[in-house]
Amino acid sequence: MSAFYKPDLEIELDSPFVRDEEDKLIRRSYWLDKSDRSLVMIMKNGIGAKLTNEEKRAHLLDLNKAELIEDVCIQEVLPPEEC
Repeated sequence: MSAFYKPDLEIELDSPFVRDEEDKLIRRSYWLDKSDRSLVMIMKNGIGAKLTNEEKRAHLLDLNKAELIEDVCIQEVLPPEEC
């Protein structure tokens, strides 16, 4: 199973996250036309806000934008370990 977000095609037919059978983005140009700043805003506050960190990470790696992962993914805070 891939880590990519799978939109509900009955509701989100035109979603820029839609992929083909080989997990390739159908609307790849939508993402490649965006600046890094726009991608960060989209993934944090826009249509990507509902994605999990794993889905965001997989999507950014697919777009060759690994340098944006730290800006986009919310860092999980773990409770301290008990001794």
